[in-house]
Amino acid sequence: MAWDTDGTKRRLRDAALVEFAARGFEGTTVASIAARSGVNKERLYSYFGDKKALWGLVLATELERLAVAVELTGVGLDDIGEFAGATYDYHAAHPELGRLLQWEGLQDGPPADAAVRTTHYREKVARFATAQRDGLLDRDIDPAHLVFALIALAAWWQTVPQLAEMLTGAGPHDQQERLARRRFVVEAARRIAAPSCL
Repeated sequence: MAWDTDGTKRRLRDAALVEFAARGFEGTTVASIAARSGVNKERLYSYFGDKKALWGLVLATELERLAVAVELTGVGLDDIGEFAGATYDYHAAHPELGRLLQWEGLQDGPPADAAVRTTHYREKVARFATAQRDGLLDRDIDPAHLVFALIALAAWWQTVPQLAEMLTGAGPHDQQERLARRRFVVEAARRIAAPSCL
């Protein structure tokens, strides 16, 4: 019987995603990943090297999935609103990403795949800066701060769902509240970025 290498790697990555999101890098063991995946530890080491390499791969893969799913198509106010709305949708559907990013922020050392991620985000900052010079967006806001604010506005609902529920009285699975939150994110993003003359 042929060994399904791709399937085994996928099972290990999927198990690592669940374990890392729940326990962070420090709290996750190779044994817990192997047990969740049903694959022995030796396969993990042979495919990924070690836990640190697997952590970096899992985080980079999840961020790449976000980048593919949430594309900034333009830089007008409607584009900004839809970017924030799509970011909200993605984080609502994939709450494990926010947990991974929080765990990453709590550990020492450089972020996973830092050079690629920095290039990705700086490209957005440059596009926003150009839109500001063209009068499409508020020129008084630092474009890097604007990108950060839009991402935080969209993602924080899932990052601290307990706070969102305390404030609104509705949980993350309440579909009407979820739609209301998305509408708020889109409109708030548009208002934050709008030139003061509008």
